Amino acid sequence: MSKVLVVEDDRAMAVALRDGLEYEGYQVTTASDGETGLRMAQSMDPDLILLDVMLPKRSGLSLCREIRREGRDVPIIMLTARGQESDKVTGLKVGADDYVTKPFGFVELVARVEAVLRRSKRNPQRSHYSFGDLVLDYEKLEVRKSGVPLALSTREFELLLYLVDHRGQVVSRAELLEQVWHYRSVLNTRTVDMHIAKLRKKIEDDPAQPRHILTRHGVGYRFEG
Repeated sequence: MSKVLVVEDDRAMAVALRDGLEYEGYQVTTASDGETGLRMAQSMDPDLILLDVMLPKRSGLSLCREIRREGRDVPIIMLTARGQESDKVTGLKVGADDYVTKPFGFVELVARVEAVLRRSKRNPQRSHYSFGDLVLDYEKLEVRKSGVPLALSTREFELLLYLVDHRGQVVSRAELLEQVWHYRSVLNTRTVDMHIAKLRKKIEDDPAQPRHILTRHGVGYRFEG
């Protein structure tokens, strides 16, 4: 049974997360502030931490940074409010593995938890991911091609990161709009397609015949390492 530490100061949210995750078979402990969360992370050795960004006594970003400074590689999923894009980028920089934007569906959260736990078991270090002649550096938040850093925008990096984290799966445009752009309704837009085209030009040897970001016509995109 995997142990999950929930660090969330909203009591109703913490109780809902605890009850839902316990129903799914997880052993759950909660903390309502950053200092208590740090002590519990140090003492209980959780398999995963759900960490709110805004916490009393110590922020979620500060807590994540301290956990990584201590050399702990426990998977961390940040819980961020809608519109806090800078917090998401900072969270990834200080060592978070994923983030979920509030309000979120519980089914989505459980899927993220399961995916992060699977990745952590396959790759305990999780500091780099290599594909072809490219390296995705989670610590420096950059992608290098043949050792040279690529000039990716924040949105392009987040798009690539989401595709990599769901590699082998077909991800729909609607899902990408919701998870990367945080749109809550399906819009008639070519935003995803335009960003995919830009990303391919930067990472693919032949953008017209991509090896990594593949199109499933009428559905979406699939990443292959």
